[in-house]
Amino acid sequence: MRELDASYSVYDAKGKILGRLASAVARDLLAGKSIAVVNAEHAVIVGNRDSIVKKYVTRINLQEKQNPENSPYWPRRPDMLVKRAIRGMLPYAKTGGRTAYRHLMVFIGTPTALAKTKRIELKTKDVNAIYMPHMTMEELSRFLGYDKR
Repeated sequence: MRELDASYSVYDAKGKILGRLASAVARDLLAGKSIAVVNAEHAVIVGNRDSIVKKYVTRINLQEKQNPENSPYWPRRPDMLVKRAIRGMLPYAKTGGRTAYRHLMVFIGTPTALAKTKRIELKTKDVNAIYMPHMTMEELSRFLGYDKR
């Protein structure tokens, strides 16, 4: 694992809408910055709880009939789900997107090395101010079968 130092820009995902966070992080990654996202389990997905869970369960259960090993992999951990959402905002099929993706680190909670660093604050609405049903990544991970022991 790479060492965390002062060169990383730190985003706090607590209470942030996942899509807006992912697009902001992807934009900075493509600009050449190294990004660390902390508190990934508190990122929020907006929408009906049942439809969100159904969508992700369908993605996880997708398998190619001829060769199931070639099927796409969808993680169950909240930090890896956030990382996969950010990857979806990058041109990952091109070399620029892949190199940008290598400069991303996502954490559950806050590591001690990043505890005192200044966090970049996104200028978005509060999740409670949008009056929409929502769920956190931690709740989604629990529905997908992730057990944090």
